[in-house]
Amino acid sequence: MTNASHFKRLALIGFGLIGGSIARAARAQGLVSEIVTTARSEKTRARVAELGIVDRVVETNVEAVADADLVILCIPVGACGPVAQDIAGHLKPGAIISDVGSVKGAVVKDMAPHLPKTVHFVPAHPVAGTEHSGPDSGFPELFIDRWCILTPPEGTDADAVERLRGFWAAMGAKVEVMTPEHHDLVLAITSHLPHLIAYTIVGTADELAQVTSSEVIKFSAGGFRDFTRIAASDPIMWRDVFLANKDAVLEMLGTFNEDLSKLTRAIRRGDGEALFDHFTRTRAIRRGIVSIGQDSAAPDFGRPHPQLKKPD
Repeated sequence: MTNASHFKRLALIGFGLIGGSIARAARAQGLVSEIVTTARSEKTRARVAELGIVDRVVETNVEAVADADLVILCIPVGACGPVAQDIAGHLKPGAIISDVGSVKGAVVKDMAPHLPKTVHFVPAHPVAGTEHSGPDSGFPELFIDRWCILTPPEGTDADAVERLRGFWAAMGAKVEVMTPEHHDLVLAITSHLPHLIAYTIVGTADELAQVTSSEVIKFSAGGFRDFTRIAASDPIMWRDVFLANKDAVLEMLGTFNEDLSKLTRAIRRGDGEALFDHFTRTRAIRRGIVSIGQDSAAPDFGRPHPQLKKPD
């Protein structure tokens, strides 16, 4: 860790999986002297205080950002604009303002007009998470060997970008910088469309008249089980993601529908060669993900299995 990646006061607005993991990781790595947080729900604020992870829990966003030199919004992307407007007049000159949303173009458009020129706006997206949410769900190892993408608007102070890069790197993340527009196109295919497909497949299974809900649950194979994990993600967050990144998602969805039509024709025509070629190509992508350490090569994705009992 360098002195540049250390912040005197970190303000976290929102304290779910990502906010809670940032607090735990930043504390574990000695990246901040003080952590102040707030959350919209009084119940959440009370729970954060009970956990003892942060130094202070306050009731309002304005209280949270007072004298903070790093402010991170850990809230749904649809709420970022109003919060930026709320805190704009209370930000410390020279402070870095960031977020963790998985859509960047809309966040820049909604937040930037409200922020004073005396602060540095460096949006960020840690590409990490689980299906769990809430203040108890965070853990300090969440960002290790995961990507964090920074999308500073044109003209952003380079030193501020480097300070935030160092902060995320010190928490274990691999950091990349790209434009907000390119980020949204990349994430539309790697994250947003897979979530949309997962929500659709799980919903379709739930609506099948010929298969009962209990059978869907009882006989879920690995593929469907993984879809249900994705489909268990925070519905508020993902509602906002699809609304905020609709152009890129619709573009990727159009391409997906074209490819799905090709597979439909191959199945209908009994074209085994086309199916084999397609599955061979996609299998190579999975191997590439494993080879760069983005997932485990352990059998059954590393799931634990009970031991077979020895006969008496």
